[in-house]
Amino acid sequence: MTRAFVGLGANMPFDGVEGVELLARAVAALREAGLPPLALSGVWQTEAWPRGSGQADYFNAVVEVQAGEQTPPQLFEALTAIERRFGRERRERWASRTLDLDILAMGNAVGDFGGILLPHPHMQERAFVLAPLAEIAPDWRHPESGKTAADMLAALPADYGYRRIGDLFPAPEVG
Repeated sequence: MTRAFVGLGANMPFDGVEGVELLARAVAALREAGLPPLALSGVWQTEAWPRGSGQADYFNAVVEVQAGEQTPPQLFEALTAIERRFGRERRERWASRTLDLDILAMGNAVGDFGGILLPHPHMQERAFVLAPLAEIAPDWRHPESGKTAADMLAALPADYGYRRIGDLFPAPEVG
């Protein structure tokens, strides 16, 4: 059975909810899609990417899920279907979004899997990934660089805006 780290992010409301509650509903949707959470980070408020874009801050988390026997493209399709349920529209790169679900790493997979690059090719540059990942898996090692999640987070610029704002508890129902 394959484990995967999934990054969650949102900086727009959907169906009257936003922030922590929206991410909690996304975790419930992962569970309903057959991707049971094994570990949940807290919720982190972070600067929008790219830095200086002028967008509202994001709410981010990382969830380790049991992906079963799914391939990276199958997991990507499951995550994309959840994003669509939450009103995600992919129109432009780095646009504000109601929900963003990214495969950060999946087992020991390295490479291009039908257009899905693993591990996520820019994770080492982004506090919105590394802060929650380091919270639940500080000793996880990037399979190419060998650096831990905690080491990669510590290497980011000191002025990168991110802070933990609370715990992520899965909501019981998805609307």
